[in-house]
Amino acid sequence: MSSKVRDQLQANILDDETIDFAHYWQVFKRYAGRIILLAVLFTVLVALIVMKMTPIYSATASLLIESQPANLMSIEEVYKSDTTRKDYMQTQYEIIQSRQVASRAVDELDLSNDPVFMPKSSGGFDIVKDVKQWIKSKLTFLPEKKKKTLTQTQRAEKRRQAAINKLMNSISVNLVNNTQVIEITAVSESPELAARIANAMGDVYVENYLQAKVDMTTKATSFLTESMEGLKDKLEEAERKLTEFYEENQLVNLSNGVVGLAAEELEELSDQLLDAQSTLKQNRTIYEQTQRNGADINALSRLPEVLNHPNIQSVRRQQSEAQSRVSELSKVFGPKHPKMVAAQAELSSVRDTLQTQIRDLISSITTQYRASQERVANLQEEVGQAKSEYRKLSGLENQRRALQREVDINQQLYSSMFTRLKETSEVGGFESANARILDPAVAPNNPSKPNRTLLIGAAFVISFGFGVFLAFVLEALNSGVRSVEDVEKKLGQRMLGLIPLIPQKRKETMPLRAFFDNKYHQFSEAVRTLRTSLSLTNLEKQNQAILVTSSVPKEGKSTVSTNLAFALGQLDKTILIDADLRRPSIGKRFNVPNYQPGLSNLTMKTHSLDECLVHDEQSGIDLICAGSIPSNPQELLAGEGFNALITYLKKHYKYVVVDTAPTQAVSDAMVVSKACDSVIYVVRADSTSEKMIQNGLGRFLQVGHRVDGVVLNQVDLRRSDVSERYGGFYDQYGYNAN
Repeated sequence: MSSKVRDQLQANILDDETIDFAHYWQVFKRYAGRIILLAVLFTVLVALIVMKMTPIYSATASLLIESQPANLMSIEEVYKSDTTRKDYMQTQYEIIQSRQVASRAVDELDLSNDPVFMPKSSGGFDIVKDVKQWIKSKLTFLPEKKKKTLTQTQRAEKRRQAAINKLMNSISVNLVNNTQVIEITAVSESPELAARIANAMGDVYVENYLQAKVDMTTKATSFLTESMEGLKDKLEEAERKLTEFYEENQLVNLSNGVVGLAAEELEELSDQLLDAQSTLKQNRTIYEQTQRNGADINALSRLPEVLNHPNIQSVRRQQSEAQSRVSELSKVFGPKHPKMVAAQAELSSVRDTLQTQIRDLISSITTQYRASQERVANLQEEVGQAKSEYRKLSGLENQRRALQREVDINQQLYSSMFTRLKETSEVGGFESANARILDPAVAPNNPSKPNRTLLIGAAFVISFGFGVFLAFVLEALNSGVRSVEDVEKKLGQRMLGLIPLIPQKRKETMPLRAFFDNKYHQFSEAVRTLRTSLSLTNLEKQNQAILVTSSVPKEGKSTVSTNLAFALGQLDKTILIDADLRRPSIGKRFNVPNYQPGLSNLTMKTHSLDECLVHDEQSGIDLICAGSIPSNPQELLAGEGFNALITYLKKHYKYVVVDTAPTQAVSDAMVVSKACDSVIYVVRADSTSEKMIQNGLGRFLQVGHRVDGVVLNQVDLRRSDVSERYGGFYDQYGYNAN
């Protein structure tokens, strides 16, 4: 593989991977009218359906599930449920949706007989029933099922079950995240009924919970009553043994048992002994200090116990005040002044009082020390006696405790059972609910569905999107040729020209001489562009025989050949030959009579050239019509007569335009091409499939004749990107013949 081919292949791959938004936009523009029409029609249809739909109303009641139900009594130990578990709320969620709750709600609201909730059969399906009955009557081999005749009660129960099923389907329960709130939503054609159903479901759930508790208390009462008989006998036996023990040992049971008094007495004596020993220790220390200092008043007065004594401190304050007074008076009066003498006497009296207080305090310390010694000795003797009595009573206390435990256990069990029994009796009249209605449902003013605006808007958006999708699918499935790019990539041919589509009314054909009409100047310029492309392709040839063909009929090859002859006739002498000897059309276009001799007559040499020529005065070209339709057209075209005719005409005309039959119908075009210099292949845009065109082009390659290029005919410029896809192939700037 050469580097040039490899580079070209790589460039094509890169081009394919590039997203061509402009192409997608052109596809959308091409199908925009049909897309909008589809969207509008579908939206109108949906709007009509939505307007006829019965409005459905939704009502929501909020239910608060208590995590810790308020119990007036402690009976919850018998039948309580663990509300702290993670699955508790989920369990309540399922209970609300249970068939049991739904059936109670149906009975409470009498929904089975409600004409709104359970409407009577309108008989709309009688035709279907009749058809089914007729089919069964014809299929006699099928076993017949005997119809069971239902009683009035059975029919009512069947209707009730149907109402329960419908209610379960019309109820939705939503557990609000991270809360203990459950929302119950009911839907119905009646807003009032929807609110009643939602509230009834909440009330029935609460009542169902309470009823379950009542049933459980009833069972608990039966169990407790049976258990109390045996516990009562055990309690009486234990109490009898304890009473006999007290009588045999002459004991008194206090709050702390039989050893309580002895223990308190021993504890009190021990505390007194400790206090007395502590006091003796303190008195001994003071006593020893006073004994060491003897009769030295000054030394005794410096002892901490003396200094800190309140009486001593009071006398010392008096001494200090007397000394201050003497000191102040000495500054004013002499030592013999009466005031000075009185102050000295007062100071002397205070000092004597201090010494007397110190001696009395020392005497009292000695007395206290002796008394403390005696008290400690007496208390030690009493504590010993108390310990002996306590040890004696401890043995009896152990026996008493064993008997008391038996009594207490039986008493506790009996009291518990008796309490439970009383509680169950009281709870039978009142039960605390585990839930309450937080927000009761109210009748909604507006229906919840259908949301007409949303549905109609969604219908338009979806249908519009589907239309766009369908347009791209059709574009992808379209194997036709519509652009220069398609001609070059799909067909591998040169684009010679593009002939725009001239809008015409139905059953009307394009005017023969539209080329000369200023109203069709765009068409005329496109034909001139084709003429220029063809001339540039065959510059080396002086005179040219140009063959025009197509794949199938109705592609406009005759129109192209005729108008090309008109365009070439403006440059030089031109002749147009109708070589389609099977379905000729050139003569009809120019209003030439059917009896006019033509190509078939010339090749069979029954007429001369002058007799077969027809001159068109307006365009200035000559015509040779098909003439008499022969039985062997292909043999005539393959004969020497046709080749000789073309050779002769090329000597007398600059351009010879030959219109032939389509390639897929017959092989006439391949036969004629041997006598022509150029082959122009006409392709109708968005019509002929790529495969069919390839087959037609391949047939020319088989006979060894080159196709000069493709003319894309009947292109709808309104759906095309004129400036980008077809630039240079038609008059895009509005130039005209004028």
